[in-house]
Amino acid sequence: MIFAKELGDALRTSLSTDPRVVVLGEDIADPYGGAFKVTRGLSTDFPARVRTTPISEGAVAGISAGLALAGYRPIAEIMFGDFLTLVFDQVVNHIVKYQAMYAGQATCPVVIRAPSGGHRGYGPTHSQSLEKHFLGVPHLRVVAASLYHDPKTVFADFLGQDSPVLYIEHKLLYPQHLTLPSGGMVGDLLAFHDAGPGALPTVRLSAVPREDCSMTVLAYGYQALLAARVIERLAVEEEIFAELLVPAQIAPMDWAPVERSVRATGQLITVEEGASGWSWGTEAAAVISERLFGALRRPVNVVASAPTVIPSSKRQESRLLVGEEQIESAIRAAA
Repeated sequence: MIFAKELGDALRTSLSTDPRVVVLGEDIADPYGGAFKVTRGLSTDFPARVRTTPISEGAVAGISAGLALAGYRPIAEIMFGDFLTLVFDQVVNHIVKYQAMYAGQATCPVVIRAPSGGHRGYGPTHSQSLEKHFLGVPHLRVVAASLYHDPKTVFADFLGQDSPVLYIEHKLLYPQHLTLPSGGMVGDLLAFHDAGPGALPTVRLSAVPREDCSMTVLAYGYQALLAARVIERLAVEEEIFAELLVPAQIAPMDWAPVERSVRATGQLITVEEGASGWSWGTEAAAVISERLFGALRRPVNVVASAPTVIPSSKRQESRLLVGEEQIESAIRAAA
């Protein structure tokens, strides 16, 4: 189950089951099927509802808002997450406000997909993880794709609610195999669903029972995959045990699973690829430090990328963006 194909199938299922769904984006029509081929085949089968747009992210967001207000369920693709800056006004000043402004008499359930992240040598303006700029925007759900959450379930959840959604898809997830937990094993790690908002549970993975783990690692998206690899390796080779929590919805955040884990382990490490400072990790540190100050054995460790421009050189890029080395270093320091 390759993630990109499963994501494309999730869009196909959405189009098949809900006639209100419209998919919009630049170059998403066949034969191109989008920059990452997620939408390949959809415009052939749904020509009236899968439409390639002009190169204007602001227009894509604005048209999506209008369609949503008219009763459609638009799913808009922003070709690279870096270009989310061009939809910021439409999202923050329009899309998220209508339902509250009109006391629920109008809804604007736009879903915006954004392929994001680096490690591919795409350079300064095609490699960023900018989702932190949308965290905390009232009435906006920010959800991160992961290998542990079924895209079909995720999109069914989106279409079953009236909230606008920003869906972050790290580009390096596309060629990976989807690995859905069902109370069984993911590699050498035990995997379970914990409580979460709606149909989007937090997934927890560990090599041993929670009471034997000495720290909690909180990560989303591609960084969750990297963290799982590190945790598995350290558990097998050195008997350093950590519990990994992978939320799908990162804002508003359900902190209950994190609290349960940290209360048992006494330590928290957060991992994200976005630039350090004023981030998801710092919010997690603030919340958990306030709620569990007496239970923490050390300050929360926030692991994030260097706050600088991402270079085109893949070798230099790997030194600045969070990878397995930085995650392993943080876990070793807490062991």
